[in-house]
Parts: sequence; structure tokens; C-alpha cells
Amino acid sequence: MSDDKQRAIELIHEGQALVVDGKTSEALDKFKASVDLFPTPEGYTYWAWMLSYKNELEECISLCKRAVELDSEFGNAYNDIGSYLIELGRLEDAIPWLIKAKEAKNYDVRHFPYLNLARVYLKLGRDDEAMEEYTSLLEMDPNNIEGQFLSEFLADPQEKGRFSKLFSIN
Repeated sequence: MSDDKQRAIELIHEGQALVVDGKTSEALDKFKASVDLFPTPEGYTYWAWMLSYKNELEECISLCKRAVELDSEFGNAYNDIGSYLIELGRLEDAIPWLIKAKEAKNYDVRHFPYLNLARVYLKLGRDDEAMEEYTSLLEMDPNNIEGQFLSEFLADPQEKGRFSKLFSIN
């Protein structure tokens, strides 16, 4: 591993520690410095995450797309793009990105896109598809409280369709 890449990874770790301490501006500087030194998908994705606190969601999407260009199997970036699109109210646009996140080989927290996709489907009134996502989520994360509650709720025929109203976009 090159010295620049090693130092870039160290900067990412330093940025992560700053996030834990609530120092997001300083963390942002570390993630930017990491990418400037040696671009990595992790560096771009963390940089985007910090910008999301400033509600710069279009820039976040752009940075995550750069991450995907570096590693097309980096699931975090796909999921984050989907999440930013959800925040922007572009639910249909989020779906293909979340599906790509589910399929990505390089992804540590595999249950996030299932959870996000289930939420999107609920907001769109597509309860059956939401149920499929919650079922898959619970296979990976059987203790997920949201998945447990909502899959039971959606399984009740008397509740069908009613729940999506709670998630409707005004």
C-alpha cells in the first residue's frame, strides 16, 4: 500500500473519531484531506455524510457517485444516494439506488438498504413490497424493532393500506 493511501486511510479514521466527539466540521476537513491525498470510496462517502448535516444533498449525491466510480461494489455509497434522494422527496428515484445497495458485494451493514426501501414503499403505499423488504431485513437482523413491528402490522389484513397514510408526503 502506498504511503499516500495509508495516510488517507488514517485521515478517515481520525475523521471518524471526530464524528464520535461531535466535531463534524473538523471531521469534514479530515475526510476532504483524505480524498485530496488519495481518493477512496470511503473518503467520498464520509465527506458526503458530513455535508448532509449542512443539507447540501445534491453535493452529497455527487460525492457518492464519485465513490461508486472508484468501487462499483461499494454499497454504502448506493444506500447513501438513496437516502439523500428520500430526503429530497424523490422516492421513486431512490429505489434503483437502494436496490443496487442490496446487491453490492462490498457492504458491511447490509440491512440498511432493506430498511430504507421498506420505508420508501410504505410512503408510496406499496405495502406488499414493504413487507417483502421487512421480511428480508428480519432474516439479516432479527432483532430490528421497526422490522418486527411493521411486518406484524402489515400482515394484519385489517390494517392494510392504513399504515401508508402515516408515511404519506404532504
